[in-house]
Amino acid sequence: MKIVFAGLGVMGAPMAGHLVKAGLSVTGYNRSHDKAQVWAETHGAPVEADFERAVSTADILVLCVGNDTDVRGLVSRAMNAMRSGSLIIDHTTTSAKLARELFDVCASKGIEFVDAPVSGGQAGAVNGQLSIMVGGSANAVERAQTILAPYAKSVTHIGEAGAGQLAKMANQIAITGAVQGVAEALHFTKSAGLDPALVFDAISKGAAGSWQMENRWATMAADTYDFGFAVDWMRKDLGIALDEARSNGAHLSVAALVDQFYSEVQTMGGKRWDTSSLHARLEDRRKKL
Repeated sequence: MKIVFAGLGVMGAPMAGHLVKAGLSVTGYNRSHDKAQVWAETHGAPVEADFERAVSTADILVLCVGNDTDVRGLVSRAMNAMRSGSLIIDHTTTSAKLARELFDVCASKGIEFVDAPVSGGQAGAVNGQLSIMVGGSANAVERAQTILAPYAKSVTHIGEAGAGQLAKMANQIAITGAVQGVAEALHFTKSAGLDPALVFDAISKGAAGSWQMENRWATMAADTYDFGFAVDWMRKDLGIALDEARSNGAHLSVAALVDQFYSEVQTMGGKRWDTSSLHARLEDRRKKL
């Protein structure tokens, strides 16, 4: 089974590395070939600069790239080079509309397609502890399991094509609200003159506790915002979710509001800060009072 892993960035590089460690035959590809060569040296695996040549002999193509345009472009190129019976697994967070479109187009060429966005951030990718939500046919998802296992904590088949992306939207909506809640609680704590560490000890083990509080309270308190998933990417994801909500009638008032807060963080120079930088926005406003 020959695998091509396209997209060797912050998430893709460690994910592809786990496949190599699992003993699978993996060839790496990245738009920036210099980055691919670094990955090759790190993992002792081959890379290919010519995408079409790489996928022409591949049984499975795994994608972990930037956005809808990137995915559509690579899948369009792959369909003309891959054999019938091949499988494409897309870990990129995209619109559900694109996932359904690519599922149908790939099917017309005899190629199976699954949308499999991930949650867990850079740490989850490095530690092989990602939560993966999958959309596609039962047969394709079953085939994908061997590929997903080396870097997954959990794999859930949500439903038909696009369902994985819809679940990822729900994931980002929930994270957005949780991060804003923790940021406001910490901001309130500081404004009240309380010790953030003592307040954390008092509330984190009760009903207020969450992954975000456990992992980001202390770093927010230290004004440190370099833990992976960037504000630019969260705004991209929220844009997808808000667009989908306009189609399905969902009311995302909190997500829409926090998306605007993230736009303020971007204006502050925090495009590449991680999502917990919502706290930086609140502290900046307090300092200006």
